[in-house]
Amino acid sequence: MKAWDDTKECFHYNRGMTEIKTIWKGVILSLLIAIPSYILGLEFPIIGGPVIAIILGMVIAVFFKDQGSFAPGIKFTSKKILQWAVILLGFGMNLSVVAETGMQSLPIILSTITVSLLTAYLLSKALRIKGNTATLIGVGSSICGGSAIAATAPVIGADDEEVAQAISVIFFFNVLAAIIFPILGSAIGFSTTDGTPFGIFAGTAVNDTSSVTACASTWDSMWNLGSATLDKAVTVKLTRTLAIIPITLALAFIRTGKNGRSEGKVSLRKIFPFFILYFILASFITTIAMACGVDESVFAPFKTLSKFMIVLAMGAIGLNTDIVKLVKTGGKPLVLGLSCWILITLTSLLMQHLMHLI
Repeated sequence: MKAWDDTKECFHYNRGMTEIKTIWKGVILSLLIAIPSYILGLEFPIIGGPVIAIILGMVIAVFFKDQGSFAPGIKFTSKKILQWAVILLGFGMNLSVVAETGMQSLPIILSTITVSLLTAYLLSKALRIKGNTATLIGVGSSICGGSAIAATAPVIGADDEEVAQAISVIFFFNVLAAIIFPILGSAIGFSTTDGTPFGIFAGTAVNDTSSVTACASTWDSMWNLGSATLDKAVTVKLTRTLAIIPITLALAFIRTGKNGRSEGKVSLRKIFPFFILYFILASFITTIAMACGVDESVFAPFKTLSKFMIVLAMGAIGLNTDIVKLVKTGGKPLVLGLSCWILITLTSLLMQHLMHLI
């Protein structure tokens, strides 16, 4: 029995070492982007470290097209490290506040998802865009960007080219949102003393979790709000992310053939964003700890580390963004993505106005 346990331990150790050897180059490259970006973000809060990291990563990507052995680490940083950053944000957040924020934003989330999906459907007919590409762009715009696209693609039978095109469009508008929305927020007149209004706006109007965190972090930096906007935006975005499940199941049902079998298989384990559960667990730990008298400042290092990890993930996302390839894919998907993006933004603003949040 001991020999078997030793064999398993050895197996897991070797597997872990193999994974480290595979990803370390990409992680180090992302780190070399993140460190100066984080420092510059502190010096120029109106731009923010996440935005600087995205732009720097995109510039490097132009001259670094063949990523080779760096690619696994870049992908790991843009996905896993971003999820870890979100989980760390749960520390220091009271669970009742998380629940309240989720319920408060739910009408806005449902409205933006409906508008985006209807826009994608109608414009795909008008512009004669392939059904799969339009569906992926609509779902990616309305729910959670690349994650929603990845979950939806096998269900609707999308090929690699359609997936790549949709992700490129979504990433393009993610970057624009991270740069433009803090400026737009200032022009519109969002509160600069309370992070709630802009946090809800970022959480409901920005496509991907990465750009939601970048956008909210920039707003916090601009107005010295600590992590108030970021906490609110992430909670709203995670509530919105859960829509992956009903949307994916609905698409599978719609595409069920006459023989009663779905064209694509749905695995709840694959589509469920489990990192949300860890975020809630972190909030639960915080809630219990604070109820026992632990000061909120104890959790401050987690927030600082989370902000740096967001910058780190943004650098990797910039490295993964191929602007040249996006332009070459054609204008129609970009028009569709732009239309969804604008209407989601307007719907979010309108709903917040009707709900007297702004």
